Amino acid sequence: MPSSITSSEPAPGSEPTRVLIVDDSEEVLVREAEALADGCVVVDAVTDGPTALRAARTHHPDVIVLDISMPGMSGLEVAARLRESGSTAAVVFCTVHEDEEFLAATKAAGGLGYVVKPRLTFDLPRAVSEAKARRPFVSTIRDVPLDRP
Repeated sequence: MPSSITSSEPAPGSEPTRVLIVDDSEEVLVREAEALADGCVVVDAVTDGPTALRAARTHHPDVIVLDISMPGMSGLEVAARLRESGSTAAVVFCTVHEDEEFLAATKAAGGLGYVVKPRLTFDLPRAVSEAKARRPFVSTIRDVPLDRP
């Protein structure tokens, strides 16, 4: 996976969203970069938590897309450390977990977006756009919003 992937040009007068993607699967990183190809610039794609923390300090992304379950340092721990370090990047979690308890944990960690990997292609671009605007987004599972009241 290239360390910097530039996508298509944003609409005139707007800056592209700068995104750092983090997942322990190279295949998922490729899928995420492809899903974000319109209107985003992937500033880096990394496979572990410590590297994600360094990349966030180096690249100052607008949005960080984090996998929850990674060996060594989970995405939840990465999000907590980002906040402790003063990062202002919005966080979107992209995960296989479709459970309310994981959604609650990501919200507690400061996540604005929650995308389940089966819906990555459809939901990730919107989640990133909403997160950049500081609005929440949660994938729908089986036609039922995961965060229903």
